[in-house]
Amino acid sequence: MIDRVQAFYGLERPPFGRASLAPGMLHKHASHNEAVARITWCITNHALGVVTGEVGAGKTVALRAAIAGLDAARYTPIYIPNPAIGMRGLYEAIVATLGGSPSYRTASLMAQANDALAAEVAERGRVPVIVLDESHLLAHEELDAVRMITNCEMDSTTPFAVLMIGQPTLRKKMKLGVLAALDQRIAVRCQMLPMDLEETDSYVKHHTKLAGRTDALFTDDAIHMIHTTGRGLPRAVNNLALQSLIAAFTAEKSLVDEASARIAVNEYLATD
Repeated sequence: MIDRVQAFYGLERPPFGRASLAPGMLHKHASHNEAVARITWCITNHALGVVTGEVGAGKTVALRAAIAGLDAARYTPIYIPNPAIGMRGLYEAIVATLGGSPSYRTASLMAQANDALAAEVAERGRVPVIVLDESHLLAHEELDAVRMITNCEMDSTTPFAVLMIGQPTLRKKMKLGVLAALDQRIAVRCQMLPMDLEETDSYVKHHTKLAGRTDALFTDDAIHMIHTTGRGLPRAVNNLALQSLIAAFTAEKSLVDEASARIAVNEYLATD
């Protein structure tokens, strides 16, 4: 189906697929640029940062763009996508990523992780960047484990950066009194906002252009409907734009119009 859609509209590749784009090909709307700038500052200043946003707001995309802009010879990303690994899993991931063999004794594992982080800087000249994705799912005990890691020389200088990425509930959780010590250590906070209508229009045009279509493929009314339904969230806009394109192809329309977008919206909102 997608191959026929591409051929019908003169596209060289799926414009709204799941394939990752090179950082230089990403659409750089305001919220994305702000997030990349703050993440980069956090990393280069060896700080603790929190980036939040709704599902599909582009948090991981911004993170990937920021990491790609760093000197690979000077930084060592430690990406932990699954918060369910618990405190021990966090320490094990740090030690293993930095080339060590995690201790079987949990009591000594945290010290081993801290030693490995310090050694990465002192012996290899590389700054570790710990990235905890889906951090809103971390339990209080696991969040406190993050505080314990950042305890290492935090009052003077710390040899690494920590980024906590999650949904908006993470910000609320951090304000709880039991996590005050961790909250006070946060140097960078960034809440990724949805795109506005103009940015959504630019976003759709950007992706169709990358796919090989230089002229307008979506009407203004279709863009407005996609933006309103998707609330300006890049992932939702992607899904709606693709389904609108397929609906227009099925009706053999040369442009994706409001009627095509409405079909996609009805499918998107269907609960059955």
